[in-house]
Amino acid sequence: MYRERSSVLPGSAVWTRTVGAEGDSHRVLPDGCLDLIWVDGCLLVAGPDTTAQVAVGAPGASYTGLRFAPGVGPAVLGVPAHELRDRRVPLADLWPSARVRRLTDQVGAAARRGRFLEEVAAERLRHTTTPPDPALPVIVAGAAAGEPVTTTAERVGVGARQLHRRCRDAFGYGPKTLARVLRLRRALALARSGVPFAEVAGGAGYADQAHLAREVRALAGVPLGDLVRPAA
Repeated sequence: MYRERSSVLPGSAVWTRTVGAEGDSHRVLPDGCLDLIWVDGCLLVAGPDTTAQVAVGAPGASYTGLRFAPGVGPAVLGVPAHELRDRRVPLADLWPSARVRRLTDQVGAAARRGRFLEEVAAERLRHTTTPPDPALPVIVAGAAAGEPVTTTAERVGVGARQLHRRCRDAFGYGPKTLARVLRLRRALALARSGVPFAEVAGGAGYADQAHLAREVRALAGVPLGDLVRPAA
């Protein structure tokens, strides 16, 4: 069972997942975000994905995660997003192991594990010497709108190469890949709301339905219908 709620951290989300007695698997789509995850006594970090990942849950496993808003995770975790791209790593690989052991015990004992993760992240943000790039909302808006990279760079006040570096640090990949990922999320939201696929293509910014189909397969690994169809 999967549940999600908005976080007190703007643009972020807290989620929980409980696996049944027989175990399960599900497809995790790229979103330009990093997650801090507690799972059965371990703290892990999920980096930004470039393609869908199939997550296999052990029977009875319990997960609590904090999905950071795009660009926020690196400021909390203290590492550029591109170093975690397509990776799942123990938090102890990024932070001192003694501190991680203490935090792991505290999360496990907390009555509201998601709330505890939020407090840890908020504390890090209050004291970090490298806060989130203030230009990130402009970059995300430009990518979501499908505007040319040069246009976004001009609005941010940097060159295209510097914009690319800032995107890699914040999201794990450059602005063109970020735009593709955000367009996929937009298409999926439209399709799940009942919009016909032919209209989804135009509404999400694809050239046509064939372009939509190619991009969904490239990023998600399955046809759009498989993502919209309820799990059996």
